[in-house]
Amino acid sequence: MLPDTYSSEEQSEILARFDILLDAWSTRKNPQDIDMVTQAFLLAVEAHKDARRRSGEPYIFHPIAVATIIAREMGMGRTSIMCALLHDVVEDTSYTLDDLRERFGDKVAKIVDGLTKLNNMDFMTDVESLQAENFRKIIMTMSDEIRVVLVKLADRLHNMRTLDSMPHHKQLKIASETSFLYAPLAYRLGLYAIKSELDDLSLKFINPQIYASVLKQLVAVREAKIKDMETFIEPVKVDLERMGMKVRAKVLERTVSSIWERMQKYEQSFDEVYDVYVARFIIDCPVDIEKIECWKTFAVLTSHYRPNNAKLRDWVSFPKTNGYESIHAVFMSKTGNWIETQIRTERMEDIAERGFAAYWKHRSSIAGTVESGFDLWLNRIKSLINSDSSSALDFLNNFKLDLFNDEIFVFTPKGDMICLPKDSTVLDFAYTIHTELGNHCIGGNVNKNLVKLDYILKMGDQVEVITSEYQNPQEKWFDFLITSAAKSKLKTGVKEYRKTFKEDGKKKLSEMFKKMNLEFSKQNRNYIVDKEHLSSRTDLYYFVAINKLTQQDIEQIFRKETNFSNTLLKFLTFGLAGFNKDGNKGKVGDNFEYTVATCCNPIPGDDIVAITFPNEPVQIHRPDCQEAIRLMSRYGQNIVKAKWQFKDNFAFMATLKIVGVDKIGFGSKIFSVITNELKLNIQSIGIRSESGMVEAIVSVYVNNLRNLEELIDRIKKIELVKKVIRVERNPNC
Repeated sequence: MLPDTYSSEEQSEILARFDILLDAWSTRKNPQDIDMVTQAFLLAVEAHKDARRRSGEPYIFHPIAVATIIAREMGMGRTSIMCALLHDVVEDTSYTLDDLRERFGDKVAKIVDGLTKLNNMDFMTDVESLQAENFRKIIMTMSDEIRVVLVKLADRLHNMRTLDSMPHHKQLKIASETSFLYAPLAYRLGLYAIKSELDDLSLKFINPQIYASVLKQLVAVREAKIKDMETFIEPVKVDLERMGMKVRAKVLERTVSSIWERMQKYEQSFDEVYDVYVARFIIDCPVDIEKIECWKTFAVLTSHYRPNNAKLRDWVSFPKTNGYESIHAVFMSKTGNWIETQIRTERMEDIAERGFAAYWKHRSSIAGTVESGFDLWLNRIKSLINSDSSSALDFLNNFKLDLFNDEIFVFTPKGDMICLPKDSTVLDFAYTIHTELGNHCIGGNVNKNLVKLDYILKMGDQVEVITSEYQNPQEKWFDFLITSAAKSKLKTGVKEYRKTFKEDGKKKLSEMFKKMNLEFSKQNRNYIVDKEHLSSRTDLYYFVAINKLTQQDIEQIFRKETNFSNTLLKFLTFGLAGFNKDGNKGKVGDNFEYTVATCCNPIPGDDIVAITFPNEPVQIHRPDCQEAIRLMSRYGQNIVKAKWQFKDNFAFMATLKIVGVDKIGFGSKIFSVITNELKLNIQSIGIRSESGMVEAIVSVYVNNLRNLEELIDRIKKIELVKKVIRVERNPNC
């Protein structure tokens, strides 16, 4: 019998949803398992009996939905389902971890503990970012119990599916956190379907204008594109079946977010994205002949269509560390269009969709490839946790840097395989092998070719590190290191190297102070460290010893006034209506200063978000700006509601990239549209021509988004112009 705080209709709906959960549960499900899950369900129903979601529906709908995602979309079993049902009980009700431990055992209590959010009461002092602290807690628990993060991802997915009922600033906080942290985490665990949905939902709330625009274009071409794809697939499928292969083929539509990502990355319009639809061939065959059957399918495709070998990706020979296996190949169709294809087996398909959860199902049938990949990734997490003593924000940065990037595999001279994040350099490789190799690295032999230490490695490279006893760690190396482990080792190396200059630098600095009649006190030395933004007095002595800080520099530091104004930061106090965090409307400019971010240059008409920090002007960003997403994912509590007030007497800078045919008159026609027809002021313009094409970067002052859209439309009508896109900032600035 359910609590009477629920109406009879709600009780019926709760039981119906629980039945759906049981039907979705596909792993072992004996009477004892069902009884344990039922007990967890009844406790959750009782614990949340007085709670309602913002939409007004019973709160218990949420944990049941999370458990259903765990069962159906991840394929997890009894313990994970129980933890999903109970994941908010300790955080939101009077039940304790001891209550859960007594009824369901240590394992369930441990997982629920990992899922219980921290709050400010859990810390002795104020924390910089509670979001980062909670994320670190999840990851630290995850290193021993992977089910913590799987339940957390299911929880986040359902919250994103029901985000419409939340106020806008909460939507931005949750969506940016999802885009920045949880979608990449789902990707690293191989949960591609969940990752894609999280990305789509994030875009929908962060930039609804873009989401609606891309979706509209997608719907318009859907029917014709699917028909073309089916025509492409048919002859290949017939040949494969004639050869006795069991194969199924399907057409996949890319998500709105992945299409938009490609449009941004390659600066393309929707029509220029060739892989909006993908042809996937899935082969049913024994594990021991999977590679042969996949390449046989590739061979059949080549007998019908010409491949683009530059776009061939072999994730069958080199599976990703999250277990992903597939051959990606691009072919020219009979209609003159490039077609993206994916070739994999049923086992690979299962792992690609369900990731880590599917690995447990298949681990006994594979020769350690997927297991070693997952184990390698989890070992990297444990290594990061064990070596990390920094703040939660630093931990989050290092985690995202090392463990969210795509990976490459490279080889040592002896043929040992090393996994590194994509875009790693020879120096990253050197530090991965040994600290001293990194500290004394001067370059490398990559595939028998001599390269610099900042050379970016590619998949399959064989790398030999070249060292010199005369080389020492240098601060400028930080600019091209990718891995946090390498940066940490370099930081230590630089510090130790600079210590060797301490006595020489200290002596020279003392002589400088004597010439200035200044006391050689710790306070005066620390004053220089502070004014020059140095990390320690060790750096001060080093820079003095190598003459980077001279007598003239030191004298200038002590001559400067302590109070000065930063003339570079211009505060804008117009045109923006805002709300404080209590929801009270007021002119932002009347209460505090704000600055329009130059990283994304929002203009009136753009969606915007305002982010506030103590003793700083409020930052105004576009919500899809990467810097804004980074800030919102860490400081969600600092988001302030804001919206534009349209005024035509103020101008905002916007930057366009214009590509066209290199012909006399190209520049003058653009000038004419901007200055003569629309009467706009140009802030800067740069033109570069190559191989018959010309590219112009133009920054202009506009009043609002309508003004900018009109400008883009006018320029597109110029005969020589082939493409016009808005870019976030002028690359020449």
